[in-house]
Amino acid sequence: MSETLRTQAETALDSVVDPWNGASLKPALHALTLEAGRLRVELRLGYPSAGLAAELVPAVQAALARLPGVQTVDVALQHSIAAHAVQQGAQAIAGVKNVIAVGSGKGGVGKSTTAVNLALALAREGARAGVLDADVYGPSLPTLLGVSDKPHLVEGDERRIAPLHGHGLQCMSIGFLIEPDAPMVWRGPMATQALEQLIRDTAWDDLDYLVVDLPPGTGDIQLTLAQRVPVSGAVIVSTPQDLALADAVKGLKMFEKVKVPILGIVENMSTHICSQCGHEEHIFGAGGGARMAERHGVPLLGSLPLDIRIREQADGGQPTVSAEPDGAVARAYREIALRAAAGLALRGKDYARRFPKIT
Repeated sequence: MSETLRTQAETALDSVVDPWNGASLKPALHALTLEAGRLRVELRLGYPSAGLAAELVPAVQAALARLPGVQTVDVALQHSIAAHAVQQGAQAIAGVKNVIAVGSGKGGVGKSTTAVNLALALAREGARAGVLDADVYGPSLPTLLGVSDKPHLVEGDERRIAPLHGHGLQCMSIGFLIEPDAPMVWRGPMATQALEQLIRDTAWDDLDYLVVDLPPGTGDIQLTLAQRVPVSGAVIVSTPQDLALADAVKGLKMFEKVKVPILGIVENMSTHICSQCGHEEHIFGAGGGARMAERHGVPLLGSLPLDIRIREQADGGQPTVSAEPDGAVARAYREIALRAAAGLALRGKDYARRFPKIT
C-alpha cells in the first residue's frame, strides 16, 4: 500500500461523519489495498458496531469510490474497544476495560431497568458486557435478569467469585448472595466495603464494559464508586419532571466533582402512549431532559417511553432488549447505548495499563 493511497483515503474519510458521535471516520482507517481497481478497506471503530454496516458502509464507499484508479470498494467494519482514562488514583479492575456508571440521584425513575437494557444493547452490538448491581440495600438485578442461582468460588482461587450469567451478560449482585426477603441492615462503611468486594472479588471475564447500576442518591456508596472505582463515564437517568431533574443534577455534579466524564442524559418515561387508543401524553412534563442536557453541556442520549411492556418484561426477568429485540423500545435502548459508547470512544485511552508496574 502506497502512502499516497492511504493519504488520499484518509482525506476522503475525513469528510465522512460518524452519526453516533459526530466525529470523522478518518481515525478508523486500519488497512486498505488496491488491486485491479478493487479497493478493500478495513475500518475499526472504538465502540461495538455489529449492526452498523448498513448505516456506515454506503457513505464510506461513496467517499472512496472517487479516488483515482478505484472502480469498486469493499468495506469491512470491525471494532476494537480500548480501556479509557479514569479518575486519578483509581485502581483498575481485573478483567474489565471500562466501567460505565448509571445513576439518577432519585429513586423510581427507571434507572435499573435502563442500566440492564443498556448492557444488553451493548452486547447485541458485539461488546463483551456485564452488569453490577451496586444497590446493596435494594438489589433488583436477580429479578430483572430472572437469575436465581447462587454464585460459586472460582476453581483454584478461593478468594474470587465467578460471575453469574443472564441473557448473555456477566452479572453480580448482593441479591445473589442473600435470601430474597432478607434485609441488609448495614451502616455506610459496611455497605461500601461490600460494594468494593463485589466489584473487585468477582472474576470478570474480559469485559469491554461493566455497567454499574447505582442506588439513588449521592451518599457513601456513590462516592465510593466515584472516588475509588475506575469509572470511564457516567450516564444520568431522569424523568422530565422537575422533582426528578433536581436530584439528577446533583448526581451529575457529583461525578463532575470527581472528574468522571458524563456520557449523557437519558430521559425516561418521556411520554405515555395509551395501549387502547394510541394517544400520546407527556405525563411528567415535556423536554426536561433536553433542557438539563443543554444547561450542563452534555449530550441527551435519548428518550424512553412509559410503556407497560417494559414493566411487565422487567418483572418477568425478560428485559425489553431480549424480549423484543426488534421492537421500537429496544431500538431506543440501542441508540442510547451506541451514543454512550461512541462518545466514550472519543475520550482519552488508559495508557497506564500498557506499562508494567515499576517497584
